[in-house]
Amino acid sequence: MSLHALIIDDIAEARNNLRRDIVDWCPEVEIIGEADGVLSGAKEIRRLKPDLVFLDIQMQDGTGFDLLDILGELKLHVIFTTASDAFAVKAFRYAAVDYLLKPIDPDELKAAVNKLKPRAGNTENLALLKQQIVSKKLPERIALHTLEKIYFVAIDEILQCESDDNYTRFFLKDKTKLLVTRTLKEFDELLSPLGFIRVHQSHLINLAQVKEFIKGDGGYLVMKDGSNVPVSTRKRQEVIERLGH
Repeated sequence: MSLHALIIDDIAEARNNLRRDIVDWCPEVEIIGEADGVLSGAKEIRRLKPDLVFLDIQMQDGTGFDLLDILGELKLHVIFTTASDAFAVKAFRYAAVDYLLKPIDPDELKAAVNKLKPRAGNTENLALLKQQIVSKKLPERIALHTLEKIYFVAIDEILQCESDDNYTRFFLKDKTKLLVTRTLKEFDELLSPLGFIRVHQSHLINLAQVKEFIKGDGGYLVMKDGSNVPVSTRKRQEVIERLGH
């Protein structure tokens, strides 16, 4: 499958480096054009109608989001390129939007392109990403990839997460269970600032959904849906303190 791609970045060296990397590592991607800003990028997208755009976030005449607003409804894939920015990177991860940190690693480039092949345009993911980066607030939703589709879930609807090898099983308030294609460690990093705590090697829980802590039998939590979650000996004191006991 061949992908026609456009590179949009206001730094010529960055465009040249990315073009070389794509030629070397992603033969299925054909670069059909370049642009150096928001307005020129929007013009080239309309003219060339690429399948994929490598889009810098910060440019001289605006941001990548400004360009997407000009275009309206998306009919293409977007992979953002960005300099290191801890807040922006976390926003990308919440929204499950592909991004490449400069200088770009060839393995990450190949992985991002490979993930695009079976996927449709990522409009809702981009809307969630923009909301996080523009507002600078903690997210209210998270994008969860299963093997079948992407779910956009409110953080407060999540009861708990359970490790399943290299996957994570999400348990939601409405009894829905989702097997998500990322590890529990990744979700621990994303959700811990939002009122979640890793109570066991295999369990991450929403503190707001805890009904009670049973101190006997090694210690376990009873969640508001009636389920029980074990607490490791190492985490016992931290759990008690976080629950205010």
